[in-house]
Amino acid sequence: MDMTLLVSQVLNGIQLGLILFLLAAGLTLIFGILDFINLAHGAFYMLGAFLVATVSMWSGSFLLGLVAAAVIVGIIGIAVEYGLARTLYHRDHLEQVLATFGLLLVVDTAVHYIWGPAGLSVPLPTWLDGFVRFGGITLPAYRIFIVVCGLLLAAALWFVIARTRIGMVVRASASNRAMAEALGIETKLVFAGIFGVGAVVAGIAGSLVAPISGASIGMGGPVIILAFVIIIIGGLGSIRGAFIAAMLVGIIDTLGRAYIGSVLATVFTQKVASTAGPALASILIYLIMCAVLAFKPEGLFPPASR
Repeated sequence: MDMTLLVSQVLNGIQLGLILFLLAAGLTLIFGILDFINLAHGAFYMLGAFLVATVSMWSGSFLLGLVAAAVIVGIIGIAVEYGLARTLYHRDHLEQVLATFGLLLVVDTAVHYIWGPAGLSVPLPTWLDGFVRFGGITLPAYRIFIVVCGLLLAAALWFVIARTRIGMVVRASASNRAMAEALGIETKLVFAGIFGVGAVVAGIAGSLVAPISGASIGMGGPVIILAFVIIIIGGLGSIRGAFIAAMLVGIIDTLGRAYIGSVLATVFTQKVASTAGPALASILIYLIMCAVLAFKPEGLFPPASR
């Protein structure tokens, strides 16, 4: 087995896992803590991609585009919480699904009118558009940048939720809203902040993936399904669970697509193997989710209390 290719595939899996984690982290906070099903969460991911493309082309700075996209998507997320989500917290989940799916359609249409149907591409700055050598292995600089950014954001989210007073307030508001309000906690501000942070990390995920896949209408749909799979595997409301499950899903998907076809080619024709390999990699992820639901329905790493 080619070691360089294997390391490259593992890096790709970690990169995919971190992108999925950033999307799932916001979703697990909103779904697990607020008990709110937000199908429009993928819209924040898409908006992050389009905004980083626009600001980067306008300013010539990719980093400025990242920051601007995160700030703007965060403001949009808080506006969505204030104008729509908070009116649905005590409603049935079906009403939440219908309302947020309608919002997703509205955002897709708005993006179509603002940016057009063709989508946008994001040019990388010179310092990221190259390769880095580690020993005898050559890796793309931008993929390493994604991994570093994803790990830093994951560590920051875990630290804030698990080790700070802000995280304690969030957990208290989620566990017993009435008691938290009796103690003087402004739970409405807490929930708006959770929704805004969820939107920010989803927007950052879209911004980071935009230079690789471009910004396109509907790009949040496929990944939001994987994000729900991740929070089911990891546990609702668990940042640690979302991280571990995202890494598992990312590596299984990437290595499965790269190597299952080669294994099948020893038994079947190349055409059958190349078609069945990616499909089996995707099926394996959902089989893991089914096993978790069957044997540990609260997830592999549920939060200590909900």
